[in-house]
Amino acid sequence: MTRRSLLAAAPYAFVKGAATPKRNVLFIAIDDMNDWIGCLNGYPGVQTPNLDQLARQGVLFRSAHCAAPLCNPARSAIFTGRQPATSGVYHNDQPYLGAEGAAEIVSLNQHFKNSGYITLGSGKLYHGTYGKFADKKGWDDFRLTSDSWKLPSPGLQGGAAAQGNFDFGPTATGDEQMMDFATADWVGGHLSRKQPSPMFLGFGVTRPHLPWYAPKKYFDMYPLDAITLPIVKEDDLSDVPAVGKKMALQNRDHARITGAEGWKKAVQAYLASITFADAMVGKVLRALETGPHGNNTTVMLWSDHGWHLGEKNHWRKFTLWERSTRNVLMVKAPGATQAGGICDSAVSMMNLYPTLVDLEGMTNPTKQDGVSMVPLLKNPKARWNRPVLTTYGFRNHAIRTGGVNEGWRYIRYNDGGEELYDRAKDPNEWTNLAGKPEFAKKQAELKAMLPQLEAAEAPRVKPDASDV
Repeated sequence: MTRRSLLAAAPYAFVKGAATPKRNVLFIAIDDMNDWIGCLNGYPGVQTPNLDQLARQGVLFRSAHCAAPLCNPARSAIFTGRQPATSGVYHNDQPYLGAEGAAEIVSLNQHFKNSGYITLGSGKLYHGTYGKFADKKGWDDFRLTSDSWKLPSPGLQGGAAAQGNFDFGPTATGDEQMMDFATADWVGGHLSRKQPSPMFLGFGVTRPHLPWYAPKKYFDMYPLDAITLPIVKEDDLSDVPAVGKKMALQNRDHARITGAEGWKKAVQAYLASITFADAMVGKVLRALETGPHGNNTTVMLWSDHGWHLGEKNHWRKFTLWERSTRNVLMVKAPGATQAGGICDSAVSMMNLYPTLVDLEGMTNPTKQDGVSMVPLLKNPKARWNRPVLTTYGFRNHAIRTGGVNEGWRYIRYNDGGEELYDRAKDPNEWTNLAGKPEFAKKQAELKAMLPQLEAAEAPRVKPDASDV
């Protein structure tokens, strides 16, 4: 079943005097996808041919990091260009339209609409219902779809409701009954026909968000006897401060899931969901390639944050370690990128808004916390020395510097607890160096990069439990 689009019967509006648009923009968001895709080498044998092909066609960012390791703050930051410490949006129950300075916010899609683009969106671009309807002025049309799949049983964990949505298993139905298929169909339809003006087209993919339900054929691609489990240090939390330890253990998933063959089954389900998401991305990319917009469309594909599958004795996101903060980012922009580009510099998702604006020759409507990455699109090896800030809750921050296999991670919690990791020597972040005299200078240097001012928390609304 499909809900009515926001402005289904309304004509597209154009702004008099707006800058002349150059290219279409296909803005693809994927939920909860970490580096377990082929081009990022996060898991051996994962099957993501469509993501891998797109990465080869443009620039792949191998060390992209989110503004926040949970859905609403991460997506709010991308669409507003304001990080949590600026907006006060720290949690899932704080819609950005109630944030500090909300009256001045011009969302990314709204700015494109104001600049003469048709703005069309479908799927999970926002968290829950936030922004879908409140941001009416930013969309010419926004379509919501829903799942109609059936399960042969309640699921491998007893059903989504039984474990706070943490369930997984193959469906008894096919791709066509999945929400993401209907969304891809709708998006692909717009790409398959000519438009009266360039488009800003948003495509939000829900998988691999929980519950990990996907058609059986995707589970069959990953036999249980071939599953590789993440490398885990059992006493990994022994040198982690109290607040970090609390974040890791907040959902108490590890003991429940890792019993019997549960861990392998969970990994299998996550991989199946990733490959299903890849297939939906492929469906849209084929519509782009075979339609009239294949040569004049910028494709920016991203995931909102990473995901733990047992590392640090933790599942889900909601931490300030690399597994939560690192996400997927790739860009193909005609005239700016060349095929096969790889950028290993640590970059922030706060840069997406100003990068797209720069690519299209527009100006930023409001002050942005990020900067344009067009120099990296043109030359992925260009010098880039900007630290990345990730925030989880009020006054809990991580600083990430350096490249994908180098640099540092510094974490400071709201009670003063600290962590420091040498990413070159300790890629799993097993050894906390904070407080050791020989690293005092580096610790102080990174601490100085924390935000000097932090916005008060935005008003909270009725909790939305959909993001787990």
